[in-house]
Amino acid sequence: MPADQSAHTSNIRPPAMGEPYLLTPGPLTTAYSVKEKMLRDWGSWDGDFRAMTAQLRQELLALIGDDKQAFDCVPIQGSGSFVVEAMLGSLLPRDSRTLVLVNGAYGQRIVKTLAYIGREAVVIDKGDYLPPRGAEVAAALKQDAAITHVVVVHCETSSGILNPVAEISEAVYAAGRKLLIDSMSAFGAIPLDVSEIRYEALVSSANKCIEGVPGFGFVIARKSELEAARGNAHSLSLDIHDQWAHMEKTGQWRFTPPTHVVAAFIEALRLHRLEGGVEGRGARYKANCETMVEGMRALGFETLLRDRWLSPIIVTFFCPQDPKFEFGKFYDLMKQKGFIIYPGKLTVVDSFRVGCIGQMDPAVMRQVVEAAGQSLREMGVESAAPPQAALAEREKLAA
Repeated sequence: MPADQSAHTSNIRPPAMGEPYLLTPGPLTTAYSVKEKMLRDWGSWDGDFRAMTAQLRQELLALIGDDKQAFDCVPIQGSGSFVVEAMLGSLLPRDSRTLVLVNGAYGQRIVKTLAYIGREAVVIDKGDYLPPRGAEVAAALKQDAAITHVVVVHCETSSGILNPVAEISEAVYAAGRKLLIDSMSAFGAIPLDVSEIRYEALVSSANKCIEGVPGFGFVIARKSELEAARGNAHSLSLDIHDQWAHMEKTGQWRFTPPTHVVAAFIEALRLHRLEGGVEGRGARYKANCETMVEGMRALGFETLLRDRWLSPIIVTFFCPQDPKFEFGKFYDLMKQKGFIIYPGKLTVVDSFRVGCIGQMDPAVMRQVVEAAGQSLREMGVESAAPPQAALAEREKLAA
C-alpha cells in the first residue's frame, strides 16, 4: 500500500447525517472537500476556469503514462453514455465496421448506439458470466476482413466482469485493426498505461473511480485519431473533434460547461494523487471488494462470477431462493441502515449488485456485511443460498 494511501484512507469520513453510502458504480459517495468545491460559482469564459479545464486535461493524460505526448484529453458535457456515443460517433468513420465485444448491458448499449448513429456492427456476445478472450477476437478478425475497429467495455458493471483488455489489444493490433475502450467504471483504479496496452481511445466519466460528481465525461485519444475525426460526427453536441479543436484554440468548452462539477473534479484529482494514483486507488478498492465478498459469502450469498473475473469495482450476487427474500424489501432495509445497493441488470437470473468504489474503506464494507445479515434476519430469510439452477448455469457456462 502506498504511504499516502494509508494516511488517506484512515481519514475517510462517514457521509453527512442522514446521507447513505452509495454502493453503486457511480454516482458514488464523495469526499467532503469534493462537495465543498461546488459552493463557489465560476464564469465559464473566465481565465481561472479555463486554467481549471487545462489542468484536468493534463492530469488525466498523466494517468495513462503518455511519455510520447501522442494523446490528448477532450472533456464533454453529459453522462457516461453521452461520452461513449461521442467517441463512437466521432472516431468511427461512417463507412467503418466495428466488432463489439459484449458480456452485459453496457456492451449491448454500445451495439444499440451504433445502430442509432448508422455505424455497421458485428458482435461477439459472451452472456453474463464470461469475458471475451483474445483468441476469439483474433478468429473473428481473421474471418471478417471488413472489420476496422473493435470496442470493448473494460469493466462490465452489469455483471462485474473485468475484461482482459491487454490480450484483446494484442489480438486487435496483430490483425492490424484499432481498439476503442469504454473504461467508464475502471479508469483511475485499473491501469491503462499506453506503454503496456495499445489502444486508440478510451472514455470515462467524472463520477467513477476519480470520485468526482456527475456532469461530464472525457475521451482520451491519440491526436492522430482526433485529427482524422473531422466531419465524422453525427451530432454537433457530441462532436469530439470540434470540441477538441475549440479547446485547443480558445481553452474553452464550446457550450456551457458544468463549472461546479469541474471544480469538484479538480479536488477529486488532488485526492487521487494523495492516495497514490491509480495504484493506490485500485489497492483500496481491491481491499474493499475482498472484505465485502468474504463477508457476504459467509452469510451464504453466492457471487455471479468466479473469483478469476471478479472486478474490484462492483460485485453481482445471486438473489437467495428463500421465498421470504424480496429484493425490494432487502433494498429498503439496507437503505434504512445507511447503504444504497444496486438492482441486478441480468437477463437470466435474479441478482443484485454491491459497489466497492467511492469514499469507503474495508471498515465500511464490514458494516455493509453486518447490515446485510441484519436485513436477512429481519425478513425471516433462513438461507441466502441461490437457486441450484442458477449455480448449475454458472458452472456450465463458466466451464
